[in-house]
Amino acid sequence: MTKPPRRVEWIGQDAAVALLAADHGDPFGVLGLHEAGGRLVLRALVPGAETLTVLDRDGGRIVAEIPRVHPDGLFAGPLPERTRRFAYLLRAANAGGDWTFEDPYRFSPVLGEMDEYLLSEGTHLRLDERMGAHPCEHEGIPGTVFTVWAPNARRVSVVGDFNAWDGRRGTMRRRGATGVWEIFLPGVADGARYKYEIKSQDGTMLPLKADPVGFFAEMRPGTASVVCGIGGWTWNDAGWMARRRSAQFVDAPMSIYEVHLGSWRRDGDRWLTYRELADTLVPYVRDMGFTHVELLPVSEHPFDGSWGYQPIGLFAPTSRFGGPADFKALVEAFHQAGIGVILDWVPGHFPTDAHGLGQFDGTHLYEHADPRQGFHLDWNTLIYNFGRREVSNYLIANALYWCRQFHIDGLRVDAVASMLYLDYSRPEGGWVPNKYGGNENLDAIAFLKRMNQVLYGAIDGVMTVAEESTSWPGVSRPTDQGGLGFGYKWNMGWMNDTLAYMAREPVHRRFHHNQMTFALMYAYSENFVLPISHDEVVHGKRSLVNKMPGDTWQKFANLRAYLAFMWCHPGKKLLFMGCEFAQWTEWNHAVPLDWPALGSPRHAGVQRLVRDLNAAYRANPALYHRDADGGGFCWLEVNAADESLLAFARFGADGEPAVAALCNFTPVPRTARRIGLPAPGRWEEIVNTDAAEYGGSGLGNGGAVIAEPVPCAGQSWSAVCVLPPLATVILRHAG
Repeated sequence: MTKPPRRVEWIGQDAAVALLAADHGDPFGVLGLHEAGGRLVLRALVPGAETLTVLDRDGGRIVAEIPRVHPDGLFAGPLPERTRRFAYLLRAANAGGDWTFEDPYRFSPVLGEMDEYLLSEGTHLRLDERMGAHPCEHEGIPGTVFTVWAPNARRVSVVGDFNAWDGRRGTMRRRGATGVWEIFLPGVADGARYKYEIKSQDGTMLPLKADPVGFFAEMRPGTASVVCGIGGWTWNDAGWMARRRSAQFVDAPMSIYEVHLGSWRRDGDRWLTYRELADTLVPYVRDMGFTHVELLPVSEHPFDGSWGYQPIGLFAPTSRFGGPADFKALVEAFHQAGIGVILDWVPGHFPTDAHGLGQFDGTHLYEHADPRQGFHLDWNTLIYNFGRREVSNYLIANALYWCRQFHIDGLRVDAVASMLYLDYSRPEGGWVPNKYGGNENLDAIAFLKRMNQVLYGAIDGVMTVAEESTSWPGVSRPTDQGGLGFGYKWNMGWMNDTLAYMAREPVHRRFHHNQMTFALMYAYSENFVLPISHDEVVHGKRSLVNKMPGDTWQKFANLRAYLAFMWCHPGKKLLFMGCEFAQWTEWNHAVPLDWPALGSPRHAGVQRLVRDLNAAYRANPALYHRDADGGGFCWLEVNAADESLLAFARFGADGEPAVAALCNFTPVPRTARRIGLPAPGRWEEIVNTDAAEYGGSGLGNGGAVIAEPVPCAGQSWSAVCVLPPLATVILRHAG
């Protein structure tokens, strides 16, 4: 127990004891310069110091020696001949030497009245500009201002290498009723490690906490936040941003390459940095013809095996690959290559790690108190309290931060279904109904709507994509029409049905024909993305090519036919890395993709096909202009279940040539099959997945077919076509 001070005439015993115990709720009201007894008094807590001298900052002249009132480094005493506050330095000394430093308790607050008001209201949408750690110059002195929200804390201190992780040395100022604490620490600069030491209202010392709005973090297994200025970057992507502002995404081509940065490539056992990825990943994506890249979460996360889906630092690009400036360089490189960047964003839950948001100030600040609402059974994670204004504002401000600060083009919101339903993956009796007795999470719904309204209203050309696996209506409908306001929704039904069909032996496919056609029953109810994502090639689900039946030749043929079917089907496209060259093994986050496989003609053939599919897709507006318009699609052959044959046409705007996809999902070649076509004349064969350069048998239509005035399957014209085995042929009307 700390002994009381021997001399307390210039400080007061209660204040002295509280300061020595790091338990004073208002250190700025005691420490620094204050008037007391008609005199100017200086008080300072400098653990380890035996003497303390006050120096005039302007000339370095000694102003006074301050007596020590407690051996733990508490000093208090008057300044003779001084009647007004002034800029000063402190010089401390002990047996080991002396050191001169700025007193953090001589500086005025940094937050302005408007910031304080918005923070108190929980409506400050630029938290990254006011919260966290910001290197700056305050009252002419360089240092860092730290600001954190902990409304129920009894005391908050900044601790780090700069103060020996001693909570007595960086006790913060509480800003009225806002629950916000701040302090300017002179001399603290970029690269300094820090955390918050928080004492709860009942006096419990909590585990040291990382900064909820920290912009950089220590490399795991370290868990400290790191001071890092995030301004000063000069962007060179003005052309891309201007094009993005005028883009109409629903009517534009969108072919997305999904990437886990830590396992796309490696240099031996070393991850590539953001800047190295700018030199390697960017040209690869451009060469393959993808329009966008989607990055698995880059927010800081403690566990590699979570792939980023259990983030601790929502505002910090993971330090695994570099710092914030390095990540900006990667985004800029994508933009200069004409490629959009989508981030996986995780507002649905957060991990229970002691240095994270859980019990942040000794209370359930960010999470629900009731585990039936605040704990995910599937992932052993905590759930945000979306009904708390400050928490929903924290998440919305984070979404804006990525788009403003890093020029991110879109956010794919993870696990939306888990947010929408109160009973998501919960046993009977293990959830709390809403006020109407239903299972809809009204707070989460309001949060998602508000997030989309704010994001689309503030950021020109941005898009949001929902990973939502149920039949919740209007996910991609505007909020003023009763929807959630997302731009797109992942079509999980299409993915599950079509992969199940393709996994069947061809002889059985005729009994499951509807799995390839059913998606057209609801294809225009949402703006859909067709997702072949990382989730489909892990945890024993096998790689994409290994899902296919048959011998090796048939597996590759099936995959090629499926990919071309997907590229022609209504909906934007998403393909996980490695699938574009038919990686044989499941994805493993701990090792790079199997790039040596491209030495095999079969793997290289699939890669060549995906490149050509992207080129054909972007060159033919019929394949994307009317993705959300049922008038842009018609079946040419939908009932040929016994042949496992499908044919359909896509239409663009007036004057744009139609495209037809002919899919033969059996190993039986059909060399004279008449197919109805929606227009007469020449139809050029622009892609044939059985072509020899893709690893196929080379069977085809000699470059084109001619549609004659012979009615077939409801069409007024038709052509006799060659349908290669386990193949998709794509035709374009040439007039």
